[in-house]
Amino acid sequence: MAAMMVAACQESLEERCQREAKTYTEKHCPMPVGKDIVMDSMTFDKATHTISYVYTLSGQLDDSAVVQGANSRELLLQEVKNSTHLKLYKEAGYNFRYVYHSKQKKGTKLLEATFRKSDYQ
Repeated sequence: MAAMMVAACQESLEERCQREAKTYTEKHCPMPVGKDIVMDSMTFDKATHTISYVYTLSGQLDDSAVVQGANSRELLLQEVKNSTHLKLYKEAGYNFRYVYHSKQKKGTKLLEATFRKSDYQ
């Protein structure tokens, strides 16, 4: 038991983020997060310090014109700025990447947005 506590205490923020992203994806994904929105995965890239959230859109949202015309990038940025659960990662200067794919047209990316420290602070 003590060895597990020592290991946990020595876990870096990068290791923690990578572990939490993997665990979250394994336990919860795919997960509906709203009407016509399913979260497929959350990953962490240690090399770029980027947390990625990958979603699939269906129904009325499954349209690049709708997604692009809805100020989606600005809304996502506000979500990052206002998010309290990202506080630790924002303080560390991590990047946040959001990718939305079409359910109807497999492999089609409807939107991709990456936010860096300079964007959200």
